[in-house]
Amino acid sequence: MTDTAIVPLRTDAPLWDRFFLVAPLVLVATKEDDGHDIAPKHMASPLGWQNYYGFVCSPKHATYRNIEEHEEFTVNFPRPEQVVATSMAASAREDDGRKPGLDALATRPATLVDCVLVEGCSVFLECELERIVDGFGDNSLIVGRVVAASAREDALRSPERDDNDLVHAEPPLVYLSPGRFGAVTTSHAFPFSIDFSL
Repeated sequence: MTDTAIVPLRTDAPLWDRFFLVAPLVLVATKEDDGHDIAPKHMASPLGWQNYYGFVCSPKHATYRNIEEHEEFTVNFPRPEQVVATSMAASAREDDGRKPGLDALATRPATLVDCVLVEGCSVFLECELERIVDGFGDNSLIVGRVVAASAREDALRSPERDDNDLVHAEPPLVYLSPGRFGAVTTSHAFPFSIDFSL
């Protein structure tokens, strides 16, 4: 491996557009008035080993306000072929408040929360609000407790199926921040040390 110079990065401005970060690309659905809103999020992750899921959002966004009011939401994991429809969910609102981009996303009712699930996705989480943690600059962390979950059967791990074969057949969609996306089509077992334990 060729040596390369290590350069300092300024920390008085955001770092995150200077190099690539891989994150899941999810669609968060919320109840809004008599309907619903759906928005793509990429600063999202399980929080701990129990069933909590969190994502970063701004109080300026409808997603934040909707969750603050209704205290529930769903997290939908789109498949790579849904990337255009996922992007359209971020489209601007019309003067009447509608988001025409949502017309590209078929939905069905969630099972336990008063919200919707996005058809065609691989995994679905139904969450009740656990807490909102404000104060990350202009942003907040929204944490949900997963109260119901479902998935496409062919997206689930199984003792009868090699994990890499599953990843190849049902590649996870990822957001490669800033501004790119990808599908993970191959993987390798992580070389844990012999005495490693969770």
